[in-house]
Amino acid sequence: MPPTAQAVALLEMVYRVGAPRFHELSVAQARHSFQKLLYAFRPERPPVAATMEVPIPRPDGTTLLARLYRPLECPPDELLPLLVYFHGGGWCVGDIESYDVFCRELANGSKCAVLSVDYRLAPEHPFPAAIDDAVLAAGWCAGNGGLLGVDTARIALGGDSAGGTLAIVASLLMRERGTMNAAFLLLIYPCTEIVSTRASRERYADGYFLDRESLHWFFTRYLPTGEYSDWRASPMRAASLAELPPMLLVTAEYDPLVDDCFAFAERVRSEGGTVEHLNVMGMIHGFVTLGKYFPEAGRTVRHAAGALKAALRNDA
Repeated sequence: MPPTAQAVALLEMVYRVGAPRFHELSVAQARHSFQKLLYAFRPERPPVAATMEVPIPRPDGTTLLARLYRPLECPPDELLPLLVYFHGGGWCVGDIESYDVFCRELANGSKCAVLSVDYRLAPEHPFPAAIDDAVLAAGWCAGNGGLLGVDTARIALGGDSAGGTLAIVASLLMRERGTMNAAFLLLIYPCTEIVSTRASRERYADGYFLDRESLHWFFTRYLPTGEYSDWRASPMRAASLAELPPMLLVTAEYDPLVDDCFAFAERVRSEGGTVEHLNVMGMIHGFVTLGKYFPEAGRTVRHAAGALKAALRNDA
């Protein structure tokens, strides 16, 4: 189907007014622009039972910050399943506050706790700092379930865009090291390969929000020395994807990354994995956090929450 009328209107607004795109901004400006977009188009903030700021110590003495959400109507003493969530933003932009509404929606819809991770961003902290933080956060949760009030046998990893990539890589690394086996993956239009010649990269390279210049802006800041072939940057290049847990993969029809995601799903299945793939027609990259504007976002969040609930809750 063609892009929805609302997707077309948003794209026309962005390009008609000549708003600077990511590659035309400084890092600070890009972060502010990303925040403004999400704040303007995210739904109203729903209440949850509780939130808690969670400091996670790094080996070097610094602290990785995260925020824990407990869903409405959950008993305070119940050990909940947990989703460890990594926000999107090309490894360069995005933060806990921008994703606050989205994580609340996932927590309430799934009846699972959600831990939103404030991993380090490039270019100040290039590859593999974000991966190190993702692995640290997931491993810390697996060892501190009592402090969080979660069941460490039911931990999922998830993320959108760059955060989805982190979830894939952290899952593979932790299983390889024997530190944690994630129970489920929630992946929303992840970047599975930095350098790609698949058709959607060119088909949607201009005029669909995540254009080729923006991708280049993100990639060169995250990977300034060009480690594009490292499987931790491009998980499609991992030697094996057979050890990945069951997953929900959400994609957008008009996304330059969509063909890479299709190829990723096909490979996971070919190596024995389980993938539910929801390709949301008429949508563009980034839509899922813009639920005030896109009705498809709300439906997708509810679908994702339902998949989490079915995978993680014994009473689902």
